[in-house]
Amino acid sequence: MINMSLKSSKKIETNTYELEVSISAEDFNAEVLKVYNKKKNKMNVPGWRRGKAPLHIIQLAYGEGVFYEDALDNLYPATVTDAINEAGIDAVDSPYDVDIKEIGKNGVEMTMKVTVKPEITVTAYKGLEACKHSTEATEDEINSEIERMRERNASIEPVEREVHDGDIVVIDYEGSVDGVPFPGGKAENSELEIGSGHFIPGFEEKLIGHKRNEEFDIDVTFPEEYEPSLAGKDAVFKIKINEIKQKILPEVNDDFAKDVSEDADTVEQLKNNIKEEIEADKKRHVESEFENELLAKLAENVVGEIPDCMFKNKADDNKRNFENRLAQQKIDIDTYLMYFGMEKEKYEEDMMAQAIQQVKVRLGLEKVAELENIEVSDEELDAEYEKMAKNYGVGVDSVKSFFKAEDVKEDVKCEKAIEVIKENAVVCEHHHHDEDEEGKGEEAAEAAADENKD
Repeated sequence: MINMSLKSSKKIETNTYELEVSISAEDFNAEVLKVYNKKKNKMNVPGWRRGKAPLHIIQLAYGEGVFYEDALDNLYPATVTDAINEAGIDAVDSPYDVDIKEIGKNGVEMTMKVTVKPEITVTAYKGLEACKHSTEATEDEINSEIERMRERNASIEPVEREVHDGDIVVIDYEGSVDGVPFPGGKAENSELEIGSGHFIPGFEEKLIGHKRNEEFDIDVTFPEEYEPSLAGKDAVFKIKINEIKQKILPEVNDDFAKDVSEDADTVEQLKNNIKEEIEADKKRHVESEFENELLAKLAENVVGEIPDCMFKNKADDNKRNFENRLAQQKIDIDTYLMYFGMEKEKYEEDMMAQAIQQVKVRLGLEKVAELENIEVSDEELDAEYEKMAKNYGVGVDSVKSFFKAEDVKEDVKCEKAIEVIKENAVVCEHHHHDEDEEGKGEEAAEAAADENKD
């Protein structure tokens, strides 16, 4: 244990304290000795075998302060942590403007500045207004899902008739422009669903009405936004139809219901199950949007001078996490930005906007928890640790050693604060404001909400 003493701690400006800190002569000299023992074998002193020169001899040869810097580096982290704890302040960044007034046999005297968590006020957190859309599944949504099920369970059968829309045809084709074949314009036994839009406009429709084994030409024009050497050009394709297949969708009856679902014996049951799934999904989405909208409003009501370093550190964290996730997929950030056509500057701006929102939301929730006297019981703390262990797929002990109980309690308090805000919210049924603005606010709020669920 270091005999560090916090000499004084005074507030010098908003969110900034200056600490005067000392390390005793005893502790400092003991650390100098440790550094000497570690390094003496590498130091040459004339007249002494390597590693045999005593400390005072090395200090004579190299200067008294030869080991001071290393000794202070070793003691600094614990010294700072103790000083901050003793001062009872909530630091949000590493100390800066560290000024070493004295260093030597008599120990260390230094001053440093520390940025602390701001005192904020929340102008309102009860009666915030946010919207909830209907979570009811419409007839159309249920039918669309049934159509998708029919498509997935369709059977394909060869037919002896001309091609209809929706058929699957197997064709040979060869395309040419001005009588000259072009690369990639030829294939044999290529399967194509009419109406799928996989080929250039006009191609699929011109196969309709032709029969098996028929050979014919079709004329098409490549779109303007096509590959440059072919864009806008007229082409002729020689076609031979080898096979025509019809997609037969199953009838929607009780047998179909049994086939596509393990827990439905009738069409009625199937529709009910689909309805429940759609509504559960909508409910999750609506609840999440409702919460995000409330958190965006909360952030607007957070008033106070928030240190910039809190925003910057949060943005750096977010970037690090995001870029690590990309790295796991073997993508670097520059490739990602190029792929999505986004400037690095825009990415930085977006990350900062998200960080500002997250910091404000978090400070707001902490304030609500304080105003509401929210506490976290040992049982609730244990339950949260269990939940985290399950999410991370590790043992509870690993989670406990990694996440400090104090921090986890803070997270749980914020979760409870969200519930207080939701319980006291005013629910409207429709969005009135501009959708673009809503999108931006929601995106940032969503990130902030996720942050508080981590």
